[in-house]
Amino acid sequence: MVEPVVALWAQLEAWVLALVDSAWAVPTLLATTALDGFFPPVPGETVVVSLAVAAQSGAGLPWWVVVPLAALGAWCGDQLAYAVGRAVGTDRVRALRGPRGRRAVAWARTALARRGASVVLGARFVPVGRTAVNVTAGAVGFPRRRFMTLSAVASTAWAAWTVAVGTLAARWLGDQPLLAVAVGVVVGTVVGVVADRVRAVRAGRRDAAAAPGLAAVVDAGTTRSDADGHPDPQLAAAAPAAR
Repeated sequence: MVEPVVALWAQLEAWVLALVDSAWAVPTLLATTALDGFFPPVPGETVVVSLAVAAQSGAGLPWWVVVPLAALGAWCGDQLAYAVGRAVGTDRVRALRGPRGRRAVAWARTALARRGASVVLGARFVPVGRTAVNVTAGAVGFPRRRFMTLSAVASTAWAAWTVAVGTLAARWLGDQPLLAVAVGVVVGTVVGVVADRVRAVRAGRRDAAAAPGLAAVVDAGTTRSDADGHPDPQLAAAAPAAR
């Protein structure tokens, strides 16, 4: 039982090292980091960490090449996700047509308008979160130029952070590159999720302190509706004033 597992691990390790030291390293890096922006199952982080681990041992691309390429791929993926959201919109997404979906869209629009920088930056470090924010930004009409700028900053920070995590993992586990890749991916993802949750909690507290009457106005507009489920127009008009 142990021998097959060891053999499989050795094969995986050889495959990773062969990939990062081949001519396919650059197109694989660009493709996976781009697709990762709107399709979370694609292992963008894994490829970046693998290249960082290999660079630490002197193989493959140097880290100062991996960072800008990863950032470029991530930025392109973010723009594609934004374009998808822009083209589809929210009215054509069934999950967003009901009351709960409309509230989610309203929250996303408000959050992006109030703290767009922190939302885009924080979500970039969360595999599923980045997709949700990118698509929603396009769907709710978040300014394209501003999104492109924020996405560029977020992608660069994410690429540098991911390479740094992979480099540190390689220094600790230099004789086990595949284990270093696994540890780097897990650590990077966990830290990203925790940081995003801390950011969300702090932002929520600031909003609550700045607009204590907003919840009451929105709730009133939700409960007082006509037979078709549309909110009271007078209360809907009052909500922006409360903000």
